[in-house]
Amino acid sequence: MAGKTDNLLAILRAQPVVPVLIVEDARSAVPLARALVAGGLKAIEITMRTPAALEAIKAVAAEVEGANVGAGTILNSRDFDAAVKAGSTFIVSPGVTRGILDAAKASEVPLLPGTANASDVMVLREEGIDVVKFFPAEQAGGAPYLKALSSPLAGTFFCPTGGISLKNARDYLALPNVICVGGSWVAPKEMVAAGDWAGITKLASEAAALTA
Repeated sequence: MAGKTDNLLAILRAQPVVPVLIVEDARSAVPLARALVAGGLKAIEITMRTPAALEAIKAVAAEVEGANVGAGTILNSRDFDAAVKAGSTFIVSPGVTRGILDAAKASEVPLLPGTANASDVMVLREEGIDVVKFFPAEQAGGAPYLKALSSPLAGTFFCPTGGISLKNARDYLALPNVICVGGSWVAPKEMVAAGDWAGITKLASEAAALTA
């Protein structure tokens, strides 16, 4: 478990923002990922919310140098296994189930499981997991809630995702228990549809430069 945790931390600590992507057309995945990597965001989460997701993950894993492609919105062990086979280097779930935990234990690919409250975190700590996603961040209490957890749940680190933008990202990044944030603002769907890769690289550069 410690080795997988170290691998996950190395991925997440390399940048302040992890792009969270919904890929509608797998053909856009490679140029989109290249644009994000060029802007300094090498860890990329492609969510399993569309039929194109697995093909997109495969393409980015095979063709985009420097990218760490992960799979998000993993809801069960079948999705976990399929995402790993497609080339995912990390797995993200909105919550956690026994099946997902069992799949994670059987895999060398690290899991970033979703939490929404202190009880979720405590359950995962008993499983030896102390790097988690906080989702949906803004709706579940935002930065003030995570700040309140930093003392009683010291040693747990969060990647908050959900409702985070360039405007409020620093509020989270300033917290001692936050290692990065997840955000979709770096790849607006209208820019992806237009193939505005230079514009996305610019947004990625701004996100990569964020500090508390």
